[in-house]
Formats: sequence, C-alpha cells, structure tokens
Amino acid sequence: MSGDGGPRAPAAVEILLVRHAIAAERPPRGGGGDRDRQLTDAGADRFRRIARVLAAVWAPPDLVLASPYARAWQTARILEQEGGWAAPEACPELEPANPPAAVLDVLGARAAAERIVLVGHEPVMSGLLSLLLGGSAGAVSLEMKKGGAALVRCDAPPVAGTAELIWLLPPRVLLAAGGA
Repeated sequence: MSGDGGPRAPAAVEILLVRHAIAAERPPRGGGGDRDRQLTDAGADRFRRIARVLAAVWAPPDLVLASPYARAWQTARILEQEGGWAAPEACPELEPANPPAAVLDVLGARAAAERIVLVGHEPVMSGLLSLLLGGSAGAVSLEMKKGGAALVRCDAPPVAGTAELIWLLPPRVLLAAGGA
C-alpha cells in the first residue's frame, strides 16, 4: 500500500502477449462478421497444449485482458481452463483495427497488476510488441504466429520503448517444449 492507503504500482511488470489460436477462415464479403469467427477444433486442441506449457513456465497472472472477438476470447478462456489463470476481461483496445498505443493507456490504468496477459490479433500484437520494445509500432519488424506468445518486462506502468524482451516463441516451439 502507498502512504495514502491506495494500492502501490509495482516497480516492474511482466506482460505476456498471446496471439489468438487458429480460427475459421474469413467469411466471404457479406458472409458474416469477422468478430464472430470461432477457433477451429484443431486450433483449440493445439492451443490447449500450448496453454499447459505457458502455465508451466510462467506463474499465474494478476490480470488477463482479451479482445472480445470470439477467437481471441476463446483463446483466453483456454488459458483460464488449462492454466488455472484468471478469467479474462474484455479489452476492446485489443480488437484488430485499434492502434497499439491504445493498449498502453489501458495498461496504465491497471498499474497495480504485476503480471498481465494480453490476448489479441495481428497487427495489434506485433505492433504493441514493437511499441514496447522500440518506441513505435513499426520500430521492430516481427510477426506473432497464431498461438504464439512473447514475454516482456518493463517499468510499471509500461512506457513505449522501455521493455526488455524475455522471449518470443512461435507455437511450434511452445508445442515442442510440451513434448507435442
């Protein structure tokens, strides 16, 4: 607690960025919304194995924020179910069309959390990772694969360009770590 009785922000925060698992193909134009695309059965099964690996290598988070789009939400729920992690909270700033900087504003408002999971989409996830590491959404050229994850550590609250990359792993490496 801080001297005024309120919660004190931690000195550092770890953020686990997770791109949603493999989802159904985009519907043809006029064939329904991208917002409702579900994970495929194979994508959900594959991500269950990844979620168990993530839970084995990283302690439970204080906070899980997820895009409310169906595929990201389902991915976050798998983390909850397989890892025993906190239930996800909807974070519209993680929706695909939003600028990565909007996520930093959300994180700043949640300054008491020391371990945060963000579940979202490309290009927001790679843009956010670039923003945290290099100071702008285009500073670092990278792509997060579906079901992939990255762990960064930075000061709390997170500020652009101040994060340290701990690891960035594609799903095939996470699966291999779990013996799959």
